[in-house]
Amino acid sequence: MKFKAVIFDLDGTLVDSLEDIADSMNRVLYALGFKSQSLAAYKYFIGNGIKNLVRAALPEGSREEPLVSECFDLMMKEYRERCLAKTRPYAGIPELLDELTKRQIKLNVLSNKIDELTQKVVAKLLPAWNFEVVMGPSANIPRKPNPTGALAISRKLGLVEADILYLGDSGVDMKTAAAANMYAVGALWGYRTPEELLTNGAKSLISQPGELLSLL
Repeated sequence: MKFKAVIFDLDGTLVDSLEDIADSMNRVLYALGFKSQSLAAYKYFIGNGIKNLVRAALPEGSREEPLVSECFDLMMKEYRERCLAKTRPYAGIPELLDELTKRQIKLNVLSNKIDELTQKVVAKLLPAWNFEVVMGPSANIPRKPNPTGALAISRKLGLVEADILYLGDSGVDMKTAAAANMYAVGALWGYRTPEELLTNGAKSLISQPGELLSLL
């Protein structure tokens, strides 16, 4: 296989942000008198945008939309303050990005984290590499698995979709890649199971970042 670009998911793929996200939401839950959620639970809440994470973290009987919106605003305030407190690139990611750069593979990020925070995390934690496009949801880019963001990256790069490998850790990512006709690779060091990745369209699974090079 010959690919000219890689689109990376962010959370659970390039960086481990689970603790910062969990800490932020649990502070909101505590402040409102609700029980906090375990770190393991957040592995399944993450990936569909923060508003959906907020909804999932609230007790089942307390998910009316006004409360969800209030908690979303509180969560965003908390997370903006601590999104870099514990979040770090996964082991092996710097070496992978170095090697992809040497091979002149174009690097890109497409996240379901809001665009403002996607830009911030990449700029602060991955400053040594040139990413062609870094993108989160915005007025014109709906959340994954809608393929609009992935296809916009393809157009900006001037590449056909078959030239792009898509690496992510969730079923949402695999669905996005499939909908965009890109090669879907599941990252097993992230937050979800191999079964979820395969069921949703992963064509390959890798257990550590360096294994991606064998697919190029």
